[in-house]
Amino acid sequence: MVVKTEIVLLPEQVANENEYRHYLSKACSTSTDSITGFNLLKRSIDARGKQVKYRLLFEVFINEPFSEKPVPQRAYKNVAIAKPILIAGCGPAGLFAAIRLIELGHKPILIERGKDVKSRRRDLADINKKGIVNPESNYCFGEGGAGTYSDGKLYTRSDKRGNVQRVLETFVEHGAEKNILIDAHPHIGTNKLPNIISSMRQQIIACGGEILFNTKLVDIISEQNNLKGIRVRNLINEAEYNLLSDALILATGHSARDIFELLQQKNILIEAKPFALGVRIEHPQTLIDRIQYHCDNRGEFLPPSSYSLVHNENDRGVYSFCMCPGGIIAPAATSPGEVVVNGWSPSKRNNPFGNSGMVVGLGLNDFKPFEKSKELSALHYQHAVETKAFEAGGKSLAAPAQRMMDFVNKKKSTDLPANSYMPGVNSIMLDDVLPKIISDALRNGLKVFGEKMKGYLTNEAILVGVESRTSSPVRIPREKENCMHPQLKGFFPCGEGAGYAGGIVSAAMDGERCAEKAVEFLK
Repeated sequence: MVVKTEIVLLPEQVANENEYRHYLSKACSTSTDSITGFNLLKRSIDARGKQVKYRLLFEVFINEPFSEKPVPQRAYKNVAIAKPILIAGCGPAGLFAAIRLIELGHKPILIERGKDVKSRRRDLADINKKGIVNPESNYCFGEGGAGTYSDGKLYTRSDKRGNVQRVLETFVEHGAEKNILIDAHPHIGTNKLPNIISSMRQQIIACGGEILFNTKLVDIISEQNNLKGIRVRNLINEAEYNLLSDALILATGHSARDIFELLQQKNILIEAKPFALGVRIEHPQTLIDRIQYHCDNRGEFLPPSSYSLVHNENDRGVYSFCMCPGGIIAPAATSPGEVVVNGWSPSKRNNPFGNSGMVVGLGLNDFKPFEKSKELSALHYQHAVETKAFEAGGKSLAAPAQRMMDFVNKKKSTDLPANSYMPGVNSIMLDDVLPKIISDALRNGLKVFGEKMKGYLTNEAILVGVESRTSSPVRIPREKENCMHPQLKGFFPCGEGAGYAGGIVSAAMDGERCAEKAVEFLK
């Protein structure tokens, strides 16, 4: 007999895996000798009561041979001489689109304006230490996309959009720990993602696919509303040439502004899209642990705690975004003259601070001051705030910042607490940087959150601006059934940049779906 059963254990009990059989025998009303083996299926932390507990879901084998749950492997094909499909962008959407194309027998030709993960590190060091932004290679552009050096959170609510488990299994196949298959909020860590991404690249190339780094999409070639290929520029020697195919999966991410401008110039339909904007809030991680775990010290058996906060302020959402326990605040600008912040955590989440985006939802009516930009009005709104943050930071990558209580009380901070943002922070009134609708909603939202989480509202916390790349400010429309642009046959807008994903897993699933639809189109 094989049964599924849940047991609830204290953190120190979870740490002793040798005792699982004892607890399972009680849950299944059987003897320990009758249990031939078990597979742990799901693991989550329940911190709702005064005592924090783990909830564990097991598959238990009773009086029959045990079968360890295997991690499925993809069925890769040799596609070296197969029909090619073009993919622009080497983030999760592009990588998973390429892998799915190989499974389906098509050759992916993937172009990426940035560099491979190893070469990309030098440009990230220049951002952090020298304040120099390479517009082609940064935290957003390069192999693996924005996720590679920004965190590795794999939690998604988009489980109806594709096969979440298959995405997680693919990460495990390429080097991720098996824990991501069972944890309620799986996380890889920015220190481990580069090797995993490199393994995926090697797999694509071994199967006959192509990945062209330092290669930028500069034009789309079409005839009578049929896609015929793309024109690209080699960023090393500036040579331009055409890549021909009847299908293109565009997965260039939410920060590829030149792509949105290209589509507008070519009269390829795009739309302004609502997005959210705000700040990064950073607390000492020990403070967040005390609040969430209801104790002075979380001990050695609990991970650094996270939080999720939501408030509605005059029909405008105020909410935490991309919480990074034990993480750092990172500079995510993609062009000189702008300041953008994001957050990430290493796999151990062992840095002294925890940070989260705290953002406010914007609607199309908010972008009216930029209505002359038409479909790019939201993009130009976003860029205007980032430029103002650059000016306020001191015309470097130093970020404008304020202590939390000082912001709430409209008081300039005389000094700023220790924090993780490496380019440095500059004390400023954030009201001078953020649009009034943002700062007013944030201020009221923080007061509410201070009531929900006693101790959260404190001058030990710092607000760092601006968190503006929460999602794409542009949507590239596509037909619901075939994922194809309504005006251009063979053109498949994909992932976060097109407005159809929000995170690594949802982008990966959208990449797979677009790959499947592209193959159907070429039949």
